[in-house]
Amino acid sequence: MFIFNFPAGLMLFGLLFFAFWLYALVDVVKSDFKDPNMKLIWIIVLLFANPIGPFVYFGLAKNQKGGRTRSNYFNR
Repeated sequence: MFIFNFPAGLMLFGLLFFAFWLYALVDVVKSDFKDPNMKLIWIIVLLFANPIGPFVYFGLAKNQKGGRTRSNYFNR
């Protein structure tokens, strides 16, 4: 017997994916990138490549971020 029936499990998965996507979008907006155009490019990727966009962002954007580090951000 399943803990969730199919529609409830699908809704839970959809809500979790939406939260993950929203977290990625907020992270793009708050981040400083080495190239100023990368912020716009990542927003477009998140909007139009919706099923894989957040996974691609968190996999590839780490090397493209620059500017302040976490320790510099909180010590200003």
